[in-house]
Amino acid sequence: MIAFDGFHFSDSAFRFASALNEKNQILLTGVFLPQISYANIWTYADGMGTPLFVPALEKSETETIEKNIHHFEELCVRNQIEFRVRRDFNDLALPELKRESRFADLILIGSHDFYTNMGAGDPNTYLRDALHDVECPAIVVPEKFAIPDSNILAYDGSASSVFAIKQFIYTLPELSENKTLLVYISKDEEPQIPDEPFIEELLARHFKDLTVTKLNIDAKNYFSTWMADKKTSILVCGSYGRSSFSNIVKKSFVAEVIKDHQLPVFVAHR
Repeated sequence: MIAFDGFHFSDSAFRFASALNEKNQILLTGVFLPQISYANIWTYADGMGTPLFVPALEKSETETIEKNIHHFEELCVRNQIEFRVRRDFNDLALPELKRESRFADLILIGSHDFYTNMGAGDPNTYLRDALHDVECPAIVVPEKFAIPDSNILAYDGSASSVFAIKQFIYTLPELSENKTLLVYISKDEEPQIPDEPFIEELLARHFKDLTVTKLNIDAKNYFSTWMADKKTSILVCGSYGRSSFSNIVKKSFVAEVIKDHQLPVFVAHR
């Protein structure tokens, strides 16, 4: 599933979907929304929990959305991708999007606005709100990126991080051939990675080229620097856990990596 705002067609998100289809045929559902800030897609309009209503569209706006839908259909046919189109989001955007994600294996979000807004205000709140209610794993795709040839699995020993890694394995087995790095991040001199024999046993069943490493760094300040030479990777992370990595997320760690390096990020939460 790809979520587009009506006036912006994300070529990058489609390119990611097309790359997956080349490895293993998919069914791709394009969800075309009226022009709504991506910051509000998965949230409510106010603190009272009022659903986000989409205003009536002008004729020119409808024509633009239809043009993008036609472009999507042409690309799918050209790339031999089986597809569906969802365009009826003129009433309640949030409940319909949540329902769509409930029956999807994966949602791709590609938006220049998503990335540029990372640098304004509280970028982590933006990220957390944007992905909070999605009911399937998500990949946030930058406008310019390389098809991943390596996987970076962020691990903190929590159930949340293991859940995200397993969802990545089950959802995208096509990427299991990639060189894979499991990274445990801690600024404390801990003697070993939590449950290291168990996580290695799990991952060795799925990744042929696996490396496990521990970084003794302050991730909030230095992980983004460490990622600088890994621009052809996809970062896999969980959210809403209770341990060190979730605290890093709350301090805009993931947002900082996205903003600085513009690489695809796979997020799954329980």
